[in-house]
Amino acid sequence: MKTSATSRALVAATLTAFLGSVVAAPAMAAIVDTAVVLDAQQRAQSLATVNAALDRADVQQKLSHLGVDPAEAKARAAAMTDAELAQLSQRIHQLPAGGDALAIVGLVFVVLLVLEYTGAIDIFKKVP
Repeated sequence: MKTSATSRALVAATLTAFLGSVVAAPAMAAIVDTAVVLDAQQRAQSLATVNAALDRADVQQKLSHLGVDPAEAKARAAAMTDAELAQLSQRIHQLPAGGDALAIVGLVFVVLLVLEYTGAIDIFKKVP
């Protein structure tokens, strides 16, 4: 009978310890504004468009020719504000398709202007 009482006491102690250690953490929830979700989706889409343009071999070659590291250009594009990124993405869509050389030069010029404006590069040196 002692083993039965000892076993019951051991099982009861183990069960109490187990139930005491399993404490549910409080859940935190908040309302997510639709505009916030749409802005995040728009930013992701704009960034994907700009990165796709920067991944093209001809654009990377032109950036390298101008002394801009393509990886740095992608990093700077990711650091742009939502408005700048949307504007650049929209300009890429407005450029003519088909690999027009003028379109590529225009895209590179826009990217260089944005990089110059953010201070990432210093192509347009100021003469004192």
